[in-house]
Amino acid sequence: MSLSSIFDIAGTGMNAQSLRLNTTASNIANAESASSSTDEVYRGRHPVFQSRLMQQMSESGMNLPQGEAVGVSVAGIVESDAPLQRRYEPHHPEADAEGYVFYPNVNVVEEMTNMISASRSFQVNVDVMNSAKQMVQRVLTLGQ
Repeated sequence: MSLSSIFDIAGTGMNAQSLRLNTTASNIANAESASSSTDEVYRGRHPVFQSRLMQQMSESGMNLPQGEAVGVSVAGIVESDAPLQRRYEPHHPEADAEGYVFYPNVNVVEEMTNMISASRSFQVNVDVMNSAKQMVQRVLTLGQ
């Protein structure tokens, strides 16, 4: 694996963690949105990652050996199947005929943990890029 491919690999990690941060922020923003039916209530969303194979990266123009996993891609975003929160609030404007209001299946504590984890993972990828940049600069100074 060449030193220049490290930038591509760390870049895919940064893109994945950026998407993870965005979906987590969306979940937190909608954590207390109320609805009168289960069909309309917001459901927590989570990205699903998969490893990118060198074959896929070679098809995109990179000259890499085949068979190893390098980088990460987002396979999709799935909605959580955790049960929704049903609260008895008869005076709420969104209450149904029985006085219940439905809230999303988002646990704010879990989402904050996901946000911290994604932020740290993003920072690790930035550190990898900075280290690779320093190595490339040192290699370039060897010829002087």
